[in-house]
Amino acid sequence: MKFYRYIKIIIATIAIFYLGHEVARWNQKKGESATCSVKDYKHKIEHNDLMNTVDSMARAVVATGFSAGDGYGEVWIRDFNTFIELSMEVLDEELIRKNLNTFFAFQTPTGEVVDGFVDINKANLSYNYRRSENAPEFAAHKNTVETDQESSLVQAVYKYVTKSGNKSYLQTELFGQTVLERLEAAMRFLLEEKMADKYGLITGATTVDWGDVQPEHEWGVAIDENTHFTIDIYDNAMFVIALNNLIELCDNADKKAYWTSIRDQIKQNVRQHLWDNENRKFKPHIYLNGSPFPANFDENKIYYHGGTGVAVMAGLLSKEEIAEANAKMLENMKKAHAQSIGLTIYPTYPHGYFKNTMMYPYGYQNGGDWTWFGARMIMGLIENGFIAEAYDELQPMLRRVVENRGFYEWYTPAGEPMGSGTYRGEAGVLFKCNQMLREWATTN
Repeated sequence: MKFYRYIKIIIATIAIFYLGHEVARWNQKKGESATCSVKDYKHKIEHNDLMNTVDSMARAVVATGFSAGDGYGEVWIRDFNTFIELSMEVLDEELIRKNLNTFFAFQTPTGEVVDGFVDINKANLSYNYRRSENAPEFAAHKNTVETDQESSLVQAVYKYVTKSGNKSYLQTELFGQTVLERLEAAMRFLLEEKMADKYGLITGATTVDWGDVQPEHEWGVAIDENTHFTIDIYDNAMFVIALNNLIELCDNADKKAYWTSIRDQIKQNVRQHLWDNENRKFKPHIYLNGSPFPANFDENKIYYHGGTGVAVMAGLLSKEEIAEANAKMLENMKKAHAQSIGLTIYPTYPHGYFKNTMMYPYGYQNGGDWTWFGARMIMGLIENGFIAEAYDELQPMLRRVVENRGFYEWYTPAGEPMGSGTYRGEAGVLFKCNQMLREWATTN
């Protein structure tokens, strides 16, 4: 018996040695493959004519103004935030500051920030317009169902200061407060007016992912007596990014420490309450006063692409979870027969769940394909080292811009362009993705 046991030990030892040798050889090949892959993608990025063409088109469209696009008269902060860096390359810096300052002109004493502003003579939509003696030539409005305006303004100012190097702008006094004080006031507004104490997360109305249309009204952009309040990942991920930016802008050590503690707590609460570890995804909503949808509707089957992409940019997912999220988006894209991971959600909300008729399945924010958000996932992939995935998944977004000879607001799964035809948000995020890929290629 001992003899056979010795034979088994010898065989096992040989097997382990051989297996270890094969693993080492496989790892060596894997390393060689990865090195080759880096060289391949470096070459692809440096010689991609499509990226160059889209960059030229993006510069041309952003050079023509600050409104969201030809379908909008207003300058929107959530859009401006995504093309401000490109604006700084093609427009006068003083104009950039003027637009930022106009948002501060409408900021309330509580720190609240509006969505957008328009020439007073063109304020002809059904918004509940706001006026300010600080900017009498404009009228402003706010889609109150969403909670990303304050975060968007902080992020936009951060991008301006970082790119321009004009840190003195933060100490510029506007209407009785410095710019930095106004940024802090915007963050305090969210903490004091939009916080759900039970969860330690900021709230908004029920919308689809990052959207600003609630289901209870034919238009759906304003909180009313029918609103169902909720917590979602997009609003809170945007808040985390804004806090990251504010912490970097602050010179005062005590303020840095304060905002860092707030940021860390929000991140912890997101993971505790919004992350569904069993399904490896974010929950669509945590409802605070009931759901607007039928009791037998399983909303948690829906995967939110946009909010997940912003969460990646906010540093709320591990590298393993980012890889899983990207794989899920590609799977959803295939199931929906869509062109890109910009697919807002999958599956969609059923027909009739929203009173706004644009919110049909695969329409507008209910499953439309939006480069404006898909490209943010691309940015997150680049930031976390997923270069091959980022490059490959960016290409269909670039191709359709050239094929359609313009930047469109969104696309159907079949690739039909919809909405504004000079959508500056799409131009801004694609330009940024191209820039990030080139920066990677230069340093690798």
